[in-house]
Amino acid sequence: MRKLFGTDGIRGVANSYPITAEMVLRVGRAVACIFREGKRKHRILIGRDTRLSGPMIENALAAGICSTGVDVVLAGVLPTPAVSRLTLKYGCDSGIMISASHNPFQDNGIKVFSSSGLKLPDKTEEEIEKLICSEAAESFSAAPEEIGEVSNCPEAEDLYTREVLESVAPDCSLGGLKLVLDCANGAAYRIAPLVFRKLGAEVICLADNPDGKNINFNCGAMHPELISTKVLEHGADLGIALDGDADRVIMADEQGRRLDGDNIMAICAVQMKAEGLLKKNTVVATVMSNIGFLSAMKEKGIEVVRTQVGDRYILEEMLNKGFNFGGEQSGHLIFLDHSKTGDGILSALQVMSIMKKRGMRLSELNTMTTFPQCIINVNVRERVDLETIPEINSAILDEEKKLGEKGRILVRYSGTQLMCRIMVEGPSDGEIARIASRLAGLIRTRLN
Repeated sequence: MRKLFGTDGIRGVANSYPITAEMVLRVGRAVACIFREGKRKHRILIGRDTRLSGPMIENALAAGICSTGVDVVLAGVLPTPAVSRLTLKYGCDSGIMISASHNPFQDNGIKVFSSSGLKLPDKTEEEIEKLICSEAAESFSAAPEEIGEVSNCPEAEDLYTREVLESVAPDCSLGGLKLVLDCANGAAYRIAPLVFRKLGAEVICLADNPDGKNINFNCGAMHPELISTKVLEHGADLGIALDGDADRVIMADEQGRRLDGDNIMAICAVQMKAEGLLKKNTVVATVMSNIGFLSAMKEKGIEVVRTQVGDRYILEEMLNKGFNFGGEQSGHLIFLDHSKTGDGILSALQVMSIMKKRGMRLSELNTMTTFPQCIINVNVRERVDLETIPEINSAILDEEKKLGEKGRILVRYSGTQLMCRIMVEGPSDGEIARIASRLAGLIRTRLN
């Protein structure tokens, strides 16, 4: 079992194991060793979000990397998808994003990309872990004259902005659309408003003044009620909520109704199929996707392939099977023809371009019926195999039997936090709330 990497890199409370300066230095050294091949000069690009701990981690990573003789390119505050793109564009051996995504500011994390801008497969992460835990990477220390150099990349924002704008047609104009944009006080607080305004949209910005501690605080994709309220208040056409590193998006229509990743995927998949752009007539989703999404896709004659939770598993399936579109209910959407990772800004642009092409409001495009769903998160001490706890396992089986084909239950551990997620779908809000509450109580009693 891996000790450091979860479903989205290494994550934890800043200045506590494993996100300490000492440990992060070792991570930087190990990553450099894994991606350093041959005798040519190597370099790794680093980006970060707006968290208070970001510069500390950035400096520790850079020190570890440079100690092996590998150069570092500091891209500054950037969305995660920008780090993925720029790693490839600059011909870097690897890219690292310092972010804990939607988590509160106290947390931070390290996401590693390959030279092609892809998140790492499990096997590579395991190799990095072995180097860190065995301290073998310390044997790769460079001679004084070969220590790596650190440089900055002041044009990073402009390069990413241009590439995102190229994801829509050259004649695409968002003129006439008024949107409420929640930047989550995160990595996209400068870039996101610029992108939408460049295409002519009227932008009302929220949470665009980060102070290091307010990232995701009562704002962003984890608090979509804010854009719902502000859309109605300003009479806007839609709302867009990004998360801390801007790799996911949640939206609201002109009536203030929330659209999660499933709703957005349904809209885009139907349009892509109509334009002949949906490869193999298939969308890749995860086990978390709502039953209503599956039903909507079936009605439109679109196949759905499901993976375990995590956008990198979606991407792996897309690359292995030749698909080009997929995503998660949480708002990570991958348009593989344009990006190799989830991109909240790009995803929102695709939806807005569809609105303009079809001359329709967002509420009119969103025809998916969402089945009642209840999710409860329970903090746990450790991730114990639930099947080894008879009381919990029996309760899950009992409730699944009662639901039959009218619903489903999914109980799993978070890959980024010590937390167990209970998701129940069914015929009524009351019934699923009862089931979720019962299971949450059992898990809380046994594992909290």
